[in-house]
Amino acid sequence: MGARKKVSAIVEEFKNFALKGNVVDLAIGVIIGAAFGKIVDSLVKHIIMPLVSVIMPGEQGYLGWKWIIDGKEVPYGIFIGEIVNFLIVALALYVFIVKFIGMIVTNKKEEAAVPAPLTKDQELLTEIRELLRSKQT
Repeated sequence: MGARKKVSAIVEEFKNFALKGNVVDLAIGVIIGAAFGKIVDSLVKHIIMPLVSVIMPGEQGYLGWKWIIDGKEVPYGIFIGEIVNFLIVALALYVFIVKFIGMIVTNKKEEAAVPAPLTKDQELLTEIRELLRSKQT
């Protein structure tokens, strides 16, 4: 009976951990991030770099950009494509995290900075405090 309770307790702890909002939100973020990465990768490989290849023509576009050193190929075109890919992802993350989420956080701080109006009770207590202060001096 003790082993069954331990297993049940472990399963319950795992369920509480796995189904917490933060873990689920993180999983969703990872999945969306992976999908976004594929979209950006496709954008770079199929649209941006071929357009760059039009400006700098080669046999196979940017995929054909290579240096040949001592009979070995160094495919710098693929590397440039990956750099462009990284820069687009970094820009998107910057815009989303710094600008979009930063704007939301700033708005919440501004809302929190505005004090709520005093209730009738608070107003009366403030008046009493002021009266007492004026009598002390």
